[in-house]
Amino acid sequence: MPPLARRRVVTAAATTALLLLSACSAPDSGGSAQDDGGEVPAKPGKAVTLNILDVAGNLQLTQGMIDDFVSKNSGVVSKVTYSKSPAPELVGKVKAQQNANRVDIDLVLTGVDGLSAGIEQGLWNPLLTKYADRLPGVQEYLPGAAAMQKLAGDSGVTVTYYPSGPLIEYLPAKVPNPPKTAQELLDYAKANPGAVQYARPSNSGPGRTFLMGLPYLLGDSDPKDPTGGWDKTWAYLGELNKYVTLYPSSTGETMKNLANGSAKIIASTTGWDINPRVLGTVPKEAAIGTLEGFHWVTDAHYAVVPKGVSTDKQSAILLLLAHMLTKEQQAKAYDKGYFYPGPAVKDVDLAMAPADSRAAIEEFGRPEYPDLIAKNPLEVPLGSKELVAAFDRWDREIGGAKVAK
Repeated sequence: MPPLARRRVVTAAATTALLLLSACSAPDSGGSAQDDGGEVPAKPGKAVTLNILDVAGNLQLTQGMIDDFVSKNSGVVSKVTYSKSPAPELVGKVKAQQNANRVDIDLVLTGVDGLSAGIEQGLWNPLLTKYADRLPGVQEYLPGAAAMQKLAGDSGVTVTYYPSGPLIEYLPAKVPNPPKTAQELLDYAKANPGAVQYARPSNSGPGRTFLMGLPYLLGDSDPKDPTGGWDKTWAYLGELNKYVTLYPSSTGETMKNLANGSAKIIASTTGWDINPRVLGTVPKEAAIGTLEGFHWVTDAHYAVVPKGVSTDKQSAILLLLAHMLTKEQQAKAYDKGYFYPGPAVKDVDLAMAPADSRAAIEEFGRPEYPDLIAKNPLEVPLGSKELVAAFDRWDREIGGAKVAK
């Protein structure tokens, strides 16, 4: 057979094989990118498997809600698989699947970081554009959660919310006179090299909140513009960097370092204050403080659906999210203080939470939190473009070379 004829035969065979492979994708896969077109039915044609990826620690708050839905709706969801990944790896994972035309991640639970990075790359399916009426809970958000939902646009659904921080956390026996201003924190760091610590902002809620809270503390010209309005913040972070020996790659590492004494003052939030003390990672006697000019920078966790997920799976996800936003299920978000308070919808009191949540927060919560939340301004985080720009500049100019591997 002539070489050209052989090439035609091989090409035809390869094309046929690829077509067959595409047609025979595994029944539990997310399906090809074409599967997400068309109307989403009120209910899937048959029960589906949902593959859920958590990049925010959100399952600690919501897995009970999800499992409850699955136990009551076997005709909608036959099985759920859970996996976890660091937030900075999210975009690469989803893009790789979309480029291969085979999306196996059906639902992502993410913070603002993963949400924003995915919006920038056009990864998320804007389900709320057409199907907001299937999620009545979005009309019941707390004011702060509603503001966080506005930040997400139609690209994600707010499932949990908290005022966040930035707070400083310390052990009173080791820091008897904690800083009260940003300048005092800088002075303490200079006098105690390595003692002040916060995790890489792109992979840490407290680190990110500290980064976004500084423009308010320092009186920067535009706290919402990290490129043109953060002159004081970038100068401050550059000076602080001289006395920071490393930036952990996760918030959990800062908590361990506080407990073992290798860090004396760390960036924290309400949830990261309460939950590690409940778990015993941080001593119960650890204290928190705010700095002069404090504004809360709020935070939320979102459910996002990658483009390429089949319409049947989208249908199941909408039903699941509607269930998660009911008051009964939202009460589970109190957890053990991890995202304190936690619920995104109104009128969900601690008394509605499971008994173990009530006991944990009654013992390890702080009586000053209600006043702090009520009497200080609430600010939404940066928008997606601005947040990505802030992370990029921090990595390049501030701490990227010192991030613990």
